[in-house]
Amino acid sequence: MSIYDRRVLSIQSHVVSGYVGNKAAVFPMQVLGYEVDFINSVQLCTHTQYKVFKGQVLNADELKCLYDGIKENDINRYSHVLTGYVGSTSFLREVIRVVKDAQQANPNMVYVCDPVMGDNGRFYVPEELMPIYRDELLPLADIVTPNQFEAELLSGIKITNEEEALKAMQILHDKGVKTVVLSSIETGKENTLTLIGTQIKDGKKTGCKVEYPKLNMRFTGTGDVFSALLLVWTHRHPDNLQLACEQVLSTMQGILQRTYKQAHLLAGAGGTPSPAESELRLIDSKVDIETPPEPTNIKGVALSF
Repeated sequence: MSIYDRRVLSIQSHVVSGYVGNKAAVFPMQVLGYEVDFINSVQLCTHTQYKVFKGQVLNADELKCLYDGIKENDINRYSHVLTGYVGSTSFLREVIRVVKDAQQANPNMVYVCDPVMGDNGRFYVPEELMPIYRDELLPLADIVTPNQFEAELLSGIKITNEEEALKAMQILHDKGVKTVVLSSIETGKENTLTLIGTQIKDGKKTGCKVEYPKLNMRFTGTGDVFSALLLVWTHRHPDNLQLACEQVLSTMQGILQRTYKQAHLLAGAGGTPSPAESELRLIDSKVDIETPPEPTNIKGVALSF
């Protein structure tokens, strides 16, 4: 085994306190045995749901400086690159350069792209990032993990049901992406979310659909944890996307249920948890990350094409 077999470069946001971006993604990958180098696209005191958030936005030159230093030390060989939140077009274009260089250094490198742009119909990055993701970054990606809103933006298709989701996902495949996973689609079932994943390998398309409970609480950082876990479990089960997704969701349910219970305990009877009380109980969930719980409330089925 090479020292580069489980070595990840993660480029996304950072917070001093709490769990989003790299603070949410790095720990699970490390617990599961992966070496993780990480570069922060922004660094803030907290995530943006707090009443006050302050910090710095890194620019493209700073990303270039850090990555080029790694390259000059001849340690820029990674098994995976993971990208998440990026706040500017210049930084995103530098990400493209880094991904291409990492692919050249290791032709077997797997690029996992979480195209973080917004949610629930609202952008929280500049809208001009969308065509860069769609036209320039997606063709480089092996795995993409958009949410429903992001999948609609990237495909140009409104998603209201499973058929439309699969059509949108095929458009992303047509751009060269091997694996597309939509983590949380609203399909009209009360208190239930649906994951749909599709994969094209050796010209054959396979897929899965997994339903899981929806908790009535606003969480932050869940997409960042999800993409990190998917990176690991698809690496461990490259030919079984359904199993990989079930393992990811089992861990996510353990983390979210623990977070939900603790947040409401701290908020008190009838209270609404504050952002601080709602932070993911990531460290407390180490055992669920190491060994995903038995998926008693998760229903997965294979899709036929």
